[in-house]
Amino acid sequence: MFGGGMPELPAENYLNKRNIPRMDFLVLFLFYLAFMLIGVVTICICSKTHCLKGLVRRGAQIFSYIIPECLRRAMLRFLHYLFHTRNHTFVILHLILQGMVYTEYTWEIFGLCQELEFSLNYLFLPYLLLIVNLVFFALSCETNPGTITKANELLFLQVYEFDEGMFPKNMRCSTCDLRKPARSKHCSVCNRCVHRFDHHCVWVNNCIGAWNIRYFLFYLLTLTASAATMAVVSTVFLVQLVMVSDLYLETYVDDFGHLQVVDTVFVIQYLFVTFPRIVFLLGFVVVLSFLLGSYLCFCLYLAATNQTTNEWYRDARAWCQHCPHVAWTPSAEPQVYRNIHSRGLWSNLREIFLPAVAHYERKKK
Repeated sequence: MFGGGMPELPAENYLNKRNIPRMDFLVLFLFYLAFMLIGVVTICICSKTHCLKGLVRRGAQIFSYIIPECLRRAMLRFLHYLFHTRNHTFVILHLILQGMVYTEYTWEIFGLCQELEFSLNYLFLPYLLLIVNLVFFALSCETNPGTITKANELLFLQVYEFDEGMFPKNMRCSTCDLRKPARSKHCSVCNRCVHRFDHHCVWVNNCIGAWNIRYFLFYLLTLTASAATMAVVSTVFLVQLVMVSDLYLETYVDDFGHLQVVDTVFVIQYLFVTFPRIVFLLGFVVVLSFLLGSYLCFCLYLAATNQTTNEWYRDARAWCQHCPHVAWTPSAEPQVYRNIHSRGLWSNLREIFLPAVAHYERKKK
């Protein structure tokens, strides 16, 4: 009907003779998406409490009786290599996944959308976002996050005031043998102290700190936008396909021999069977857009309130100390974190995108 390699849309013979249960593919696919979302949300919720640590500990105890010790040690070494040493595993995985998604988009969706006379500007938007995303991805990977050394230690000590709570004065890093500026932290993965430490990101194989947080935010924004744009293009393509083919006007014989008008569930199942890779791609980018969008909103909230992920996490742990279900020793007095660094929305954002120390050092050079 559409020429080229376009699969033909359903004929009445297919609709009348089909004997596949209506919900098989759709239910499995929806269960797959629901399982992923529930798992991610559960981990996010439990990570703020001690539930996750308790579950991991009990799970490790159970598996210790099942898995041989030699295999257990090999798994621990592999996990230590993945998450506690600097390596390019997740960087390569990131590029492979991105390449697979864009290959599928180019191989099937782009050509089919051209046959349906989609605007080229609309179709090329994901490629433009990909180029911008790769630029900020490289900057996030390679930019110095704000490593503290003997040479710049005194300079960093003057940037933020100490709150005498989360960041007390006259603290030294036992590993680097440096005085710890306020809002800094020693990264055990990179083995360095980082100014305004946010977190260590395995996907860029680098710490996120004062000097590269702006690149990381743009990287996250463009990655979210590219996934969302691809989801929109794929959805519009499938909807347009159904409209052009008049599939919604067809009828079919159900499992009980009754004549039924094609409904939304049947249309989704048909598209799933006819275009499985496109529908799986759509499901993947929809879930990815949701997860990345949620994380982007969280990062923008932290930027707007002048907090780091490290400070938010430590504050969450202090908040958990008030939980009546958790037993704490008398010496472990809960400390209330006060954000003394927030200076209003625009000042906070200016601090992210124009870090003072980086600007000072560029002028000095």
